[in-house]
Amino acid sequence: MGRVTERRKVIRIRDGHVSERPDTLVAEEPLEIRLNGKPLAITMRTPGDDFALAAGFLVSEGVLGGADDLQSIVYCAGATAEGVNTYNVVDVRTAPGVVLPDITLERNVYTTSSCGLCGKASLDAVRTTARFPIADAPPVRLGVDVLAGLPDRLRESQRVFDRTGGLHAAALFSEEGELLDIREDVGRHNAVDKLVGRALRDGRLPLSRSVLLVSGRASFELAQKAVMAGIPVLAAVSAPSSLAVDLATESDLTLIGFLRGPSMNIYAGGHRVALGATADRG
Repeated sequence: MGRVTERRKVIRIRDGHVSERPDTLVAEEPLEIRLNGKPLAITMRTPGDDFALAAGFLVSEGVLGGADDLQSIVYCAGATAEGVNTYNVVDVRTAPGVVLPDITLERNVYTTSSCGLCGKASLDAVRTTARFPIADAPPVRLGVDVLAGLPDRLRESQRVFDRTGGLHAAALFSEEGELLDIREDVGRHNAVDKLVGRALRDGRLPLSRSVLLVSGRASFELAQKAVMAGIPVLAAVSAPSSLAVDLATESDLTLIGFLRGPSMNIYAGGHRVALGATADRG
């Protein structure tokens, strides 16, 4: 299987001193996801947790909603001239009786490490395929102090980032701020898929009492993935997009951006955040 990191030679310049040395880089390779034997999508990802990534991707597509919907995930035969398995192609087989949504059957998608389901962004599509309405989930209430501590816990757990400086991360936390799971990948949407896919395979969907924290910005695709997994709170250390806010508002998703210590912006779903009696609404 592919390696998470690779070594490359680099010319390093520091304070006018030039040296040549090896550097550790995050690996990036294509992963083709096939659904019941037919090509569906190609994503650029960091190798590792490929089965979880594929399963999570199909949760966001509305194909899978629980472990019972999944029959198997396997690596396909390799694509090298020598017949060596590259471990860059996976085939997901759904259980008998699983009906595929039309939006999956009608398209073949190329995704990149920086963009999720390019060209598919549609509020209507999420509305019609979401299996776990957030508004129907058990109530979740978060303190500002709990939210403030999440970015540091995320950063402290980014082991590969410490070696490369080139990975995004996504983490699931409890209402009390306990780290439940974390995944790293060259693409933030892949990291989220790996989290959701692992939860599906473990029989833990919907993630209705979890907080999802992502490094970087909160795009529509990330808000979509949160909604499709039944996650009530999405927080990001950077800004959300306008469509992400629209989706959060319509889906009752709590969306928090610019989460940096005690500072944050709440763009939607503020009823899940305990602001305190001294909050200034002016």
